[in-house]
Amino acid sequence: MIEPLLPLLTLSGIAVFALSGALLAMQLNQTFVTASFFALLTGVGGGTIRDVMLDAPVFWLNDPLVAPVILLAALVAWVTPVRWWEGQLLEWADAAGLAAFSTLGAGKALAYGVEPVPAMILGVVTGCAGGMLRDMVAGVPSIMMRPDLYVTPSALAAVTAATLMLCGVDETLSLLAGSVVGFGLRGAALIWNLKLPAYSRTSKPDA
Repeated sequence: MIEPLLPLLTLSGIAVFALSGALLAMQLNQTFVTASFFALLTGVGGGTIRDVMLDAPVFWLNDPLVAPVILLAALVAWVTPVRWWEGQLLEWADAAGLAAFSTLGAGKALAYGVEPVPAMILGVVTGCAGGMLRDMVAGVPSIMMRPDLYVTPSALAAVTAATLMLCGVDETLSLLAGSVVGFGLRGAALIWNLKLPAYSRTSKPDA
């Protein structure tokens, strides 16, 4: 059963997101304090917004491990060589965290009695909002402003998990299935550089 592993998977996802936040701060030549703040913002930003909207206890405030894990991720990013994080290793880890967080967010929203479609949206918020906040504070182009397949895999993961749960499928299996399909789409985008088509306004010819 995967259920006993869910807390570990959650912490792993938080660590990956936190690491990506810290690395962005380092790329911008910021201090360790800023790197730690970016790590916190990225690691728990989406889940915090979700819990506030659900009027639920903010998950990481009652978990003694989350904050230390985030600070440890920031420290790891700070003391390790930059070449360790070059390439797509972190992108793949981020893809796994994105898919898992999106399904967990949708599942928690359903557990709090949220209607299906808003619950799916909260799943996307859980998976993506932390990175959006990080980019906003850093002043870099947000993931929402790029054609990369990032939000779409998050939505697919959340919709799949929520739909299966609403159909009576075991919650753990639903979360696992949502994570797999979301990760699969994000992975395909990384391998084949898949992007969404951008809207282009065609001007009318002069009369």
